[in-house]
Amino acid sequence: MTCCYTRDFVRSRIRDNALTGDASGLNSEGLRPAAVLVPLIERSGGINVVLTRRTEHLRDHAGQISFPGGSIEEHDASPAAAALREAEEEIGVPPRAVDLVGELPTYATGTGFLVYPAIGFLDSAVVFRPDPEEVAEIFEVPLDFFLDPGNHRPHDIVHRGRRYRLCAMPYGDYYIWGATAGMLRQLYRLLTRDDAPLAGSTNG
Repeated sequence: MTCCYTRDFVRSRIRDNALTGDASGLNSEGLRPAAVLVPLIERSGGINVVLTRRTEHLRDHAGQISFPGGSIEEHDASPAAAALREAEEEIGVPPRAVDLVGELPTYATGTGFLVYPAIGFLDSAVVFRPDPEEVAEIFEVPLDFFLDPGNHRPHDIVHRGRRYRLCAMPYGDYYIWGATAGMLRQLYRLLTRDDAPLAGSTNG
């Protein structure tokens, strides 16, 4: 299975099968625009996804697993430019070390953001430099792990009096859930052409 998921395969699948719509099931009106980079990196064993664990003192999403990203600023030329800027600030990856291959649909979060996810391959020789104020840890997970639906678990939350069934993808000591898992599930759907909802979904 790993042999199928090359940079060229990912690029062509993103180009030919772009998803549309808001995966969260929440109303996107009035949300603050943000952007993240979904960083992929080629290793000897295949493609890995680069993730961060946020520091515990942050106001938003403290201690959670996330992609590098943040609010889109007025001076950002585009959501992708914002994602690249945030990746350089948070994990020390310069824009020249990122090969952007596409994007996922915007994702509305329950914490008030409308997120634009850009997908990019990192130069395999890149050296990560985490911002100690925002990033407690940088780690990698094999892409194959996220492409196995057996690793997608239901995660229930109550938001403003309504119950939602989201997705979680526990990996070792890391509990990946919320918007990060939601965007990874979008990537899974795009690469595998699997449009099946998470069992027992109560998003609506």
